[in-house]
Amino acid sequence: MRRRVVITGMGVVAANGSDLHAFTQSLREGKSGIRLNPIMAELGFGCQVAGIPQGVDEIASRYFSREQLLAMNSSHRLASIAAVDAWEDAGFKRPEAESDRVDWDTGAILGTGIGGMDTIAERIVPLTNAGKIRRLGSTVVEQVMASGISARISGLLALGNQVTTNSSACSTGTEAIAEGTNRIRQGLAERMLCGGAEAASHYIYAGFDSMRVLCRGFNDRPEEASRPMSASAGGFVPSAGAGVLLLESYESAVQRGARIYAEILGTALNCGGHRGGGSMSAPNPNGVVRCIRAALQDAGISGSEVGLINGHLTATGADPKEVAAWATALEQTPDHLPPITSTKSMIGHSLGAAGAIESIATVQMLYEGFIHPSINCEDVHPEIERYSHSIPRTTRDAPELRIAAKAGFGFGDVNACLMIGNWQNA
Repeated sequence: MRRRVVITGMGVVAANGSDLHAFTQSLREGKSGIRLNPIMAELGFGCQVAGIPQGVDEIASRYFSREQLLAMNSSHRLASIAAVDAWEDAGFKRPEAESDRVDWDTGAILGTGIGGMDTIAERIVPLTNAGKIRRLGSTVVEQVMASGISARISGLLALGNQVTTNSSACSTGTEAIAEGTNRIRQGLAERMLCGGAEAASHYIYAGFDSMRVLCRGFNDRPEEASRPMSASAGGFVPSAGAGVLLLESYESAVQRGARIYAEILGTALNCGGHRGGGSMSAPNPNGVVRCIRAALQDAGISGSEVGLINGHLTATGADPKEVAAWATALEQTPDHLPPITSTKSMIGHSLGAAGAIESIATVQMLYEGFIHPSINCEDVHPEIERYSHSIPRTTRDAPELRIAAKAGFGFGDVNACLMIGNWQNA
């Protein structure tokens, strides 16, 4: 028998809340964290708004020593704050730096989509081109290597199990949770810190702006710019942040009397193979349907048991196809599709961090019994209109909510899906 996996700790740094309490309150209020980004405006970006978490440097200065901060770039700081918060939220204390004790039963899978591009663009390229190699410093490699965020956190928390950084574009955070779940199920770890982080950097956003997939029409109204499922959606709003969940075996959680937020019931990962309409930047709809159905099968549930969908839903032309894929996969008619919402409507698209932050939003909706609104879609896209009644425009009380689905569909035609169960209503 495979072991049950539960969630006992969470940490989040998002555009509309830099801790779990503030983030959850913003979700309940339908509060956007999208703001004008001056550097994007100064440089002539088509999209000049972004979802940048506030107060990160101040939080980091309280959490970490000066020496630690000197070795951290933006993604390191975001990931480390979220990881420490998740660790302490689960009831653990940070280990002493001088101690040689290693926690061999706990590991981490913490991903990123783009990595340390801010460090590369701001330091490595200009200093290298200027012939000032020695000024790069001794920590530059650990800041730009993809595995830097998981390695950083393994040192902060003395983790001795598998420590890995994954990267699967916008599916990264969701994939990390799926991979950590499977490691615990197999008895290879008792606990895994899983999630993702993405730095706040206009260098990251530039490529997407050049592709014209970012929202350009709401620069003067930032809070209205992220518009998943809307007829007037003009592309996604880039954002930054981090989300980390502490996954734990049910036996370990019960033994130590831990608070349990929710249970991971099922997971699935696949790729559409760049066929059937899929490409480097678009999902194969059949691949999406198969991924959702595989997660249902892994959870041992039917589509009719899903009471909430927190979709990938980015405010691009892919939204109508995604909604249709959910209906097909769950075998639900337009009249019976469960509530479908998009956390991105409030925080934008945080790329490699998106799946983790949005999974935390999903867990909180299950744990506290509510469904957050999908804002800025008063004008529902014509191809989604028949599902309009399933889109929450205001916060809904949902004490009976039992099972929620969360998915991520990323560049490269890669898909990840989770089925998450309400622990109180299990």
